[in-house]
Amino acid sequence: MTDKPSRNYVLHAKSKQFYWEGDGQLSIKTFRNGRAHYKTSKGFFAVDEGRYLLLNEGEYTISIDEDEDVESLCIFFRHGFGEEILSTFVDSTDLLLSDPYKETASIGFFEKTYHTSHTLAFQLAALKERLTILDPESIGYEEQFHQIMRTLLLGHLDVRKEMDALHALRQSTREELYRRISTAHDYIRAFYDQPIRLDEIAQIACLSPNHLLRAYAQVYGKTPHQHISEYRIQRAKQLLAKLDFSMTDIAFEVGFSNPVSFSKMFKQHVGISPLSFRKKVILDKK
Repeated sequence: MTDKPSRNYVLHAKSKQFYWEGDGQLSIKTFRNGRAHYKTSKGFFAVDEGRYLLLNEGEYTISIDEDEDVESLCIFFRHGFGEEILSTFVDSTDLLLSDPYKETASIGFFEKTYHTSHTLAFQLAALKERLTILDPESIGYEEQFHQIMRTLLLGHLDVRKEMDALHALRQSTREELYRRISTAHDYIRAFYDQPIRLDEIAQIACLSPNHLLRAYAQVYGKTPHQHISEYRIQRAKQLLAKLDFSMTDIAFEVGFSNPVSFSKMFKQHVGISPLSFRKKVILDKK
């Protein structure tokens, strides 16, 4: 990117269908009432409610295709903003006073989806509430971005602790391996409702299947198959609570070719059949 945007800003919108591709600055993407799909040079990402996607500067594609309006709240940060905030974490007070505009090395956030913490959720809700009353040129508006960036940086430091679970001697090796495992994890999140194979995930992560399985378990404490099953069960429970979905519809929706296979898997993980689960949900609502 040659022309670096020089401001922080917010995009807040609602849409059932949307598509865009192009260059973007450092940003986080959040959505409610649906999911959005992203594609970058690093991989594929699906952003659901309760999570956010963090993207560094670069090219990406976004697509939304839902039956109901999906609410998006995306925060964009000007070039170098994260590095400025990070310097207040790591530099001494004397250095900050003597050279407040010292250039710092690029952070290089881990591009992946993250769980939205209570702190970040509160900050995003406060920002959305104030969008209509705060002047974009005001100090109050700018302060919101400082608070959010500090939270993102703390999350970045937490990820580095998580990265240390990988059994590699060199820091650079652990970092690269973590990025590849994160790519595999987000690919699973994006396509768990489709028949994906181990070799397919390994290829996306640029790892051998054996290396992927070993490193994936070190980071997440689970195998890719266990995560796929977990996400399918979570989605199935949501759909079972909606009476307008048949068992066959739900089976196909979560990636099974027939309702029998779906029913067996669901009972194995939940302890009761999908039909019994639906009846229980109905009774609990009464």
